[in-house]
Amino acid sequence: MSDWRIYRGAGVPHEGVRGLPEPPPWRDFTGAGTGPDSPHGAEGDTEGADTARRLGARRRLVESLHPRPEEVEAVNAALYLRRPLLVTGNPGTGKSTLAHAVAHELGLGRVLRWPIVSRTSLADGLYHYDAIGRLQDVQLDRAVAGEGDSAPARPPIGSYLRLGPLGTALLPAQDGPDGVPLPRVLLVDELDKSDIDLPSDLLNVLEDGEFTIPELERIADREPVTEVLTADGDKVPIEGGRVRCTAFPFIVLTSNGERDFPAALLRRCIQLDLKPPGDKQLAAMVSAHLGEEALEEGAELVQRFLRREPGQVIATDQLLNALFLTQRASGVERVTRDRLAEMLLRPLDRPR
Repeated sequence: MSDWRIYRGAGVPHEGVRGLPEPPPWRDFTGAGTGPDSPHGAEGDTEGADTARRLGARRRLVESLHPRPEEVEAVNAALYLRRPLLVTGNPGTGKSTLAHAVAHELGLGRVLRWPIVSRTSLADGLYHYDAIGRLQDVQLDRAVAGEGDSAPARPPIGSYLRLGPLGTALLPAQDGPDGVPLPRVLLVDELDKSDIDLPSDLLNVLEDGEFTIPELERIADREPVTEVLTADGDKVPIEGGRVRCTAFPFIVLTSNGERDFPAALLRRCIQLDLKPPGDKQLAAMVSAHLGEEALEEGAELVQRFLRREPGQVIATDQLLNALFLTQRASGVERVTRDRLAEMLLRPLDRPR
């Protein structure tokens, strides 16, 4: 039997890590397989490595992930009505992937992602102003100039402003090839992790499609246009300190169902409860990430996933991990592969 282990637990230093194979496609952060010259990436691919990890490096081979009719209808309702899509469901059901699937199919470019934690505020999503950094630069310039020289010019305020994911999504849309303005796609991930105020704080921005930057409004009379950085790293002009969208972004708010949201937010959203993937969806997902052969070789694990007990929570990425690793360890004894599969497919709702 071949030894698939890199770490052997023997305590003797060695260089085995140099033989570590390529990572799973969904854990490859190099961007391999996403460019126009890649056999897996689409021509003119501007989506980046994040979409490749979400949808699969082989997404050209599996163009459709077989969404259910209610999923397609909810996405289209959100597009037509220019309303956010609130997606709930168990971990690993593909809530975040839905945003990338829409952006990929409609050619809307890189998905802007705003991950939510308990300390996240609305301002974090809109913009950040580094006032302390600006003050320090002013003081440094004065110190370098010396007392006898004239006071140095203050650094431009735009150099210390950066739009967040939500602020970038609300910028005036870029026109597509036919002159039609194209919306950005924004993923607001795990909104239920936020503090109690954030869902309510979002209401006005989502309703009006605009926001102001007070630091720029105050100087609008002497500096009507200011260039600031976006979440993409580009510089864009802001007029009068106001950002107003021309094409409302396609916004996906995800939730694991760990809390209830205020009715005022719910009425402004299209709601979708995402069910675990079925046979066709799962087959397409495995093929997109690992190829058709992996689906055939891992048929036993796929069926085990599909036959799990009702209500048992096992995420699809757990299945992908199990398929990838057990096939990498195909040269070892069956008991080891079974033990690996058992470890990787542990239900998320099972008590420790």
